[in-house]
Amino acid sequence: MRLRIGVLGLQGDFREHVEMLNLIGVETLVVKLPEDLNLIDGLIIPGGESTTMGRIMENVGIKEPLVEKIKEGFPVYGTCAGMILLSKKVSDYNQPLLGVLDIEVERNAYGRQVESFEVDIKIESLGEKPFRAVFIRAPRIINLGENVKVLAEYKGDPVLVREGNILASSFHPELTKDTRIHEYFLRMVEK
Repeated sequence: MRLRIGVLGLQGDFREHVEMLNLIGVETLVVKLPEDLNLIDGLIIPGGESTTMGRIMENVGIKEPLVEKIKEGFPVYGTCAGMILLSKKVSDYNQPLLGVLDIEVERNAYGRQVESFEVDIKIESLGEKPFRAVFIRAPRIINLGENVKVLAEYKGDPVLVREGNILASSFHPELTKDTRIHEYFLRMVEK
């Protein structure tokens, strides 16, 4: 079976995710409308401006059908703003959320745009080689539900988590040349 992965293309760095998926030979679709959800096997929600993305999702009518699909087991991966949108709660801001991942996040917790940084982190499920994580106005997870598995940490804070069919990272793997997290998500979709 040939998989097709969607990348939410309403705002943010969706093109970089499409390029990463193309690198590993995966068919992609830029998702902009609710009906696009029926044409894909999994969805990546990119980094960008989470409030803007959330409002556009509501305006185009994609939010509710996406929430229903995720609750039925549809695989989804959110990076940075995508993690914020997936979360159940944002500590310091009121904004539209999908509310499907049992975490609470604090927006921009690692600093402003000018304080962006890269750091090597250990992700056991990806092997021995460290992963170069790119943090840009990244959210910090401040509370985790009991079913949320921590896959990687930075300075004691979870930065890559999974709850069933939902994967989320505070950082941007699509801004590296390392395809391992996208490949991990593909394996989730295949299962």
